[in-house]
Amino acid sequence: MRILLVKTSSLGDVIHNLPVASDIRHRFPDAQIDWVVEENFAEVPRLHPAVRNVFPVAVRRWRKALLSGATWREIGAFRRSVRRPASADFYDAVLDTQGLLKSALLTAQAHGPKLGHSAETAREPLAARFYDRTFAIPRGQNAVLRNRQLAAAALGYALDALPLDYGITAAPLTADWLPVPDYAVLLTATSRADKEWPEEYWRVLGAALNALGLNCVLPGGSPAERERAARLAKSMEHAVAAPAMNLTDLAGLMAGARLVVGVDTGLVHLAAALQRPTVAIYCGSDPALTGVLGTATFVNLGGIGTPPLAEEVIRIAGDLLD
Repeated sequence: MRILLVKTSSLGDVIHNLPVASDIRHRFPDAQIDWVVEENFAEVPRLHPAVRNVFPVAVRRWRKALLSGATWREIGAFRRSVRRPASADFYDAVLDTQGLLKSALLTAQAHGPKLGHSAETAREPLAARFYDRTFAIPRGQNAVLRNRQLAAAALGYALDALPLDYGITAAPLTADWLPVPDYAVLLTATSRADKEWPEEYWRVLGAALNALGLNCVLPGGSPAERERAARLAKSMEHAVAAPAMNLTDLAGLMAGARLVVGVDTGLVHLAAALQRPTVAIYCGSDPALTGVLGTATFVNLGGIGTPPLAEEVIRIAGDLLD
């Protein structure tokens, strides 16, 4: 069986789709699984041993340069990659778990039956017009579960006996700047201001973790995020603001951590996928829909407009470290 998964972005959404690859491999051990993903997140599906080929796309970048010859050459190269060999049934299934118009258009480029969410349950109902078969997967549940349910319905297997398995591992990072032996990773940066946790709370948490014998490591992606991380690290004893890192190195950083605490960001889901003790802080989003779902110890705290207090996070972190 040859299956093409289409889940392009964002980072958290891509991580949420990893258990689909695990489920397929459990049910169809000889399945060949390929994956279409945004170029910035291509490292994530490459961590999964069941994924054979990763086809990076650059929809975000292409939109900004639609008149460029280079853009159309890249689009042409993508179409050729998902259409070879020239057989109408190259893939036994092309599964779009994203349910957006952009992902549906990418799905339409591949050879094979196109499968996805029904118009009633897709994030963008127009996407359903591009699928050969659609499936109504109830909303209002965790994104990981919706992905798994869609794949099971589309490919005809039951989820009952399948454990939640993200299928990825990472070797702990080794670097001269990294505190040893015990450290906690604090993920302070997120995509929206309303998802941020107050800096004062981070400082209180850092002091409490330091008292428990953990040094804190604060990564950041953009220059602004790294500046924030550096500012917070300076206010904590023995804390380190991490240098710019790719996703593979970030996975290694979290793989070696005793604890990860983060706001609603893709990296906190990566920590849970790597089975690290994880505290996820929600300030502007609903953890019932996008909360971390792991196979080890994890806790989601807060909600829309109700960020947890520092004392609550400290208490839960202490429990996870016991």
